[in-house]
Amino acid sequence: MRVRATVAYDGGPFHGFAVNEGVRTVGGDLTKALTRCLRQSVDLTCAGRTDTGVHAWGQVVSFDSPEDADLLRVRSAVNRMLGPAIVVRALEAAPDSFDARFDATSRTYRYTILNREVPDPFLAATTWHQARPLDIGKMNVAADAVVGQHDFTSFCRRQHTADGAEKSRVRVVYRAGWQPADQDLLRFEIEASSFCHQMVRSITGALVDIGVDRRSPEAMAVILAAKDRSGVPNLAPPHGLCLWSVSYS
Repeated sequence: MRVRATVAYDGGPFHGFAVNEGVRTVGGDLTKALTRCLRQSVDLTCAGRTDTGVHAWGQVVSFDSPEDADLLRVRSAVNRMLGPAIVVRALEAAPDSFDARFDATSRTYRYTILNREVPDPFLAATTWHQARPLDIGKMNVAADAVVGQHDFTSFCRRQHTADGAEKSRVRVVYRAGWQPADQDLLRFEIEASSFCHQMVRSITGALVDIGVDRRSPEAMAVILAAKDRSGVPNLAPPHGLCLWSVSYS
């Protein structure tokens, strides 16, 4: 039986999602727990491989289980083993062909900033503290520049395929923008077909530079067109980033 799971986690204690021998990862812990509960080996496919320290609310994974598995019992058992750092929010049967990664039509990330003079120890693990006031209007004008299909070389680390070829950094961004939240919180939300490595954190860093008047809003389009990674030195830290949701047709 193909199974689809929606998973939330605090990325702080983990070296990313992908299973990696020798270090603790979200995928590693989840695989071990599911293997123990289902009493068979489990091979996970995830919608997006989050990096070290990045959180998730709506990560989606798929895997195969015995046909007679009690998914409600499995979810409860896994959550007792892994919670609260990792929580399976939903566990349900899916079509046999369902693939969490390749069937996804878009991913949405949220980046949260605490924008006030005094930090908050209770938000420190999930927000980036910025003491200087941020101009959300300017940041939204600049964010419009990344919407559409672009080569995001200026905002992504280079990655290569197994045969050494450089991976494409062309992506389609459907929407991107900031909105205020409670208690001096600002949230940047961006939805795209997919993301390349460090893309959201790089875009966020550039937008924050614009928000504190280090650069003009028009600089965003110039940075994008330059296709030069060195043009974005301010990389936002991982702990403010969260994989919020994944969409499927």
